[in-house]
Amino acid sequence: MARVLMLMIMLVSGTATSQLPEFSQQYRQRLGGTIDALEEILADFRRDAAEHGLSPVEAIARQKASGDPFIRSRGESMVQAEIRLSRLKLQQEELLTAGPVQRMVIFARGFDPQLAKATAEDYEPAVPVTIAGFASAGAGAFAGFLFMRLLAGLARLGRRRRPKGA
Repeated sequence: MARVLMLMIMLVSGTATSQLPEFSQQYRQRLGGTIDALEEILADFRRDAAEHGLSPVEAIARQKASGDPFIRSRGESMVQAEIRLSRLKLQQEELLTAGPVQRMVIFARGFDPQLAKATAEDYEPAVPVTIAGFASAGAGAFAGFLFMRLLAGLARLGRRRRPKGA
């Protein structure tokens, strides 16, 4: 029974982790779209600032100094959009030069929460027929195996009897 349970855990964990390369791929596609959208928003802002004889920095400073809370928050939104765009472009650059397994590591260590949530909401599982998919499935199956071995070891410790006279 324990071997069947271990096999089931390995199968489930392997199947789940085999989806990481596909999720990473769908995330990368959304990443490009998000970068394009942020660039368009910031280009419009720069154009509007220039039409009024302001640099983007001056326009943001004017917004932040406004007595209108809405205008102040729009200035902060532009700053946050610029920061996010820089961060996403850096991640995109890293992903473009990385191999399939490295992409999963890059994603895991610094994903954009908004983007990951949107990706998860529209995620469509795929059959892993790539080396990265098989490696990911193998790693997940191995993790499931280790988890079950740990549980079995803990169960054995709990069943050990204390020596008589102790």
